Amino acid sequence: MDRFHVHESFNQSRKTIMKNHSVKHARRTSGAVGYRTPSRLRIFRKGEKFSVQTKTARYKTIVVSLGGSLVVPANSGPDTAFLKRFSECVRTHVRAGYRFVIVSGGGKTARLYIDSARKIQGITRDDLDWIGIHATRLNAHLLRTIFRDIAHPRVFRNPNHIPNPLPNQVTIAAGWKPGWSTDYVAVRIARGIGAKAVVNLSNVDFLYDKDPNKHKNAKKIKEISWEDYRKMVGDEWDPGLNLPFDPVASRLAQRSGLQVALIGGKNLENIDKFIKGEDFLGTLMR
Repeated sequence: MDRFHVHESFNQSRKTIMKNHSVKHARRTSGAVGYRTPSRLRIFRKGEKFSVQTKTARYKTIVVSLGGSLVVPANSGPDTAFLKRFSECVRTHVRAGYRFVIVSGGGKTARLYIDSARKIQGITRDDLDWIGIHATRLNAHLLRTIFRDIAHPRVFRNPNHIPNPLPNQVTIAAGWKPGWSTDYVAVRIARGIGAKAVVNLSNVDFLYDKDPNKHKNAKKIKEISWEDYRKMVGDEWDPGLNLPFDPVASRLAQRSGLQVALIGGKNLENIDKFIKGEDFLGTLMR
């Protein structure tokens, strides 16, 4: 179906626009535009179709919740080999017209400091959360330097401050405040900028019906509903929690109608497959 795109700055009502088919820059279109529509654009469908062109760039947006365990694996420093491959993967899609928002997790660094703090009497839950948040920001600053030439110059902490439309090809974000995991931040960002899905990159390739490290007969799950996933993981968030996707973020994703693709970070070609709508190795939650 053809679409009639009108920027709010024209300050015209729907009726006026639909009556006046001679609007400057209007042209007939032969098909739907297959791109994300920024929230400040309104779409109308009626009768003979025209498209009013605006200066807003057309691009597709990918929101990535990047597991900190990929950035800094257990018992090592930053994984430079992975970071190089991840940079190449993102840049390949940027050249194809995509833009990325990458939200970095705290991973092993966060859990190490949180576990140490828990051994000290009197550490509050908020204090534990703040330790994890600062770990995500350290990882995020590393990512921003890697993408310095194409990234926004600041690391965003508040998801409500992410520009829409995105002015840069890559935008880096991190943890914000206690009670909010970076998965939750990624979902909030996706909802705010109109993205339809979040790619969750971690050190596991699939969701399993039980812990594969403890149960040899654990089965991979290719697709799962939000309702069934939430039955598996519950609804509570805890600092240092190690689950495929945060329970609180899952609740918001379900309410917002978002899909989340769980993809193993060691097989980055699956990001390409997911973006193209092809079959990928991983789990789709929706």
